[in-house]
Amino acid sequence: MAYEAGGGGRRPPGRNVLGGPLALCGEDPVTGFYRDGCCNTGVEDVGSHTVCAVMTTEFLAFSKASGNDLSTPMPEFQFRGLKAGDRWCLCAPRWQEAFAAGKAPKVVLAATHEGALEYAALTDLKRHAIDLN
Repeated sequence: MAYEAGGGGRRPPGRNVLGGPLALCGEDPVTGFYRDGCCNTGVEDVGSHTVCAVMTTEFLAFSKASGNDLSTPMPEFQFRGLKAGDRWCLCAPRWQEAFAAGKAPKVVLAATHEGALEYAALTDLKRHAIDLN
């Protein structure tokens, strides 16, 4: 997948929390700060949309109650709203907040950008991983 930056340039693929190349997180719906399906990040991404999370009903309710409604459709932004099972590049601080509250969703480590480690411990992410043996 090509990574488009402003002006049509190419952004190199990021690294995941395990040190490998960053895998695709989700294309239905298309996720990522850059809406390229990956949890890539850059200086423009002040929210650090770096955790590839698998949405749950419990987490979506937690996020809505915390002021970030991810489940309500917003057609004006071509956003259908998330549902349980959707993969989404979640802000790492929000994932950490949900983790502390016991509401953290599962994560895909291969698709979680290494930048998430500024907010969340790898051991905690691994405990919530769906892609470990």
